[in-house]
Amino acid sequence: MPNTVSARRVTKPLRGLIRGVALLTGLFVLPSAVLAYADLLPAPFDFGFHDAGAEIDLPHVARQIAIGAPLRIVAFGSSSTEGIGASTPANAYPARLQADLRAALPSVAASITVLNRGIGGEHVDDMLRRLDRDVIAAEPQLVIWQTGSNDPLRGVSIEHFREATVSAVRRMQEAGIDVVLMEPQWCPKLDATPGSDRFRDAVREIGDELDVPVIRRADLMRGWIRDGKLTHNQLFSADGLHMADRGYAMLAKAAAAAIIEDAGRVQVTEAVAE
Repeated sequence: MPNTVSARRVTKPLRGLIRGVALLTGLFVLPSAVLAYADLLPAPFDFGFHDAGAEIDLPHVARQIAIGAPLRIVAFGSSSTEGIGASTPANAYPARLQADLRAALPSVAASITVLNRGIGGEHVDDMLRRLDRDVIAAEPQLVIWQTGSNDPLRGVSIEHFREATVSAVRRMQEAGIDVVLMEPQWCPKLDATPGSDRFRDAVREIGDELDVPVIRRADLMRGWIRDGKLTHNQLFSADGLHMADRGYAMLAKAAAAAIIEDAGRVQVTEAVAE
């Protein structure tokens, strides 16, 4: 896909410029946000037409952090989001993500909420049926959508998965929501399912196509085993399909780091009520 990659290299700085202008515009319309330009944007922030060091991939998240306003995140997905395999709901990745973000952003800790909207066993059509009720109606600034795990297990075609996922991401974006995709997990059961890797690759390709960050969970999980950070038994629950507490904790830390990075490392200035 050389043409696609080339197009992204040319147009991504322009998207960064547009996002930067949108962030400033949003802040100017808030009467309580009396802030200087330098306080609103990550440093360095470059309006030039070349690869800047700190592009904002999550402008709505960056805005909330910059002004100290409430940040609501919806973790949307299936069993990996619900927390199947975790010893308690508090050890599922959404709860751990909330704790990690609050620890990383202490000045706005109390205003950060992560809602768990995961239901085990769902494929893309199941999730789309509750997209309005469980996701858009919550009015989040960010959705982390974990998808593509159950679809190969339930015979969903890759073409339908791709079309439905692109449509749903665009609906969320049109609602003013930042989106991060999370690809399927790496595990022996999925590895043994014909075509499962195509769904992982599709999530990555959709991320490139729509300029949406992707949490490459399969690569992360393999890396934790390879680097000796977790053993197989620490990473997986007894069923060999779902993650265990230590795995969910590592996933949450990786997601928190990615969110902060993709928000451009904006610094909190002055907390405001909203």
